[in-house]
Amino acid sequence: MNEGILYYQDSKLHYEKSGTGSQVLLAFHGFGQNKSYFDELIKIWSDNYTIYTFDIYFHGESFWPNGKERPLTKADWQAIIKAFVIQEDITRFSLVGFSMGGKFVLATLENFADHVNEITLIAPDGIKTSFWYSLATYPLFFRKIFENIIHQPKPYYALLKTLRSLRLMDKSLLKFAKFQMDTPRKRQQVYDTWVSFRLLSFDMAHIAQLINSKHIDLTMYLGKYDQIISEKNMDRLLSKLHQYQLHILDCGHNNLLSALAKHLKKA
Repeated sequence: MNEGILYYQDSKLHYEKSGTGSQVLLAFHGFGQNKSYFDELIKIWSDNYTIYTFDIYFHGESFWPNGKERPLTKADWQAIIKAFVIQEDITRFSLVGFSMGGKFVLATLENFADHVNEITLIAPDGIKTSFWYSLATYPLFFRKIFENIIHQPKPYYALLKTLRSLRLMDKSLLKFAKFQMDTPRKRQQVYDTWVSFRLLSFDMAHIAQLINSKHIDLTMYLGKYDQIISEKNMDRLLSKLHQYQLHILDCGHNNLLSALAKHLKKA
């Protein structure tokens, strides 16, 4: 494995290069994770692919400055990926993204569709915008309310408890939400990520047009018991595609990567 850093203005994007395959694969992890979360899958892919796994900003060793005042734009991401492929001498590549990493797959696709071979989406974010991401795009006054929720979580916990008691929130979703907010560091990461990535939103008709017109193979994996990313919400993209592969694995959201590794080993 070889580690690398992509410097863009005053930011740093850390990545790791693995595998010996002739094809190139760029992999983006989920919220609260880092590039190491793909290690199990790398063992499976390494014969066919040279894999670049990234620490998304605010995760691992990557750094993005002043998120509130300077959100990551699509133009930023285009410049970052352009500099990366020049730095690594890459011409074509495939993309894989889990959960939050799905947004970075879609952002890369929008700007580099002519260079993309295949896309693998694993319970991807970015296809249906959640209430919390929408809140992060509201004017400053509303973002201040959002910030107060992050830094003073007791009302947030009370709201979750009420939603659960009214059966408006699934138990597994409640557990996930609590886990992602149970320490000050995690709450800060939630706030920085949601607010800083708030401009990464996508038109599914445009995304589908790119995939269809460029004949890009798309495979999607979802968890049967996933309450975070549902099959119903994925229809916003899948219904517009000419062809795709969809696999429903016997798992929830948090253990989807390990379930996928087991699935691929059996294939």
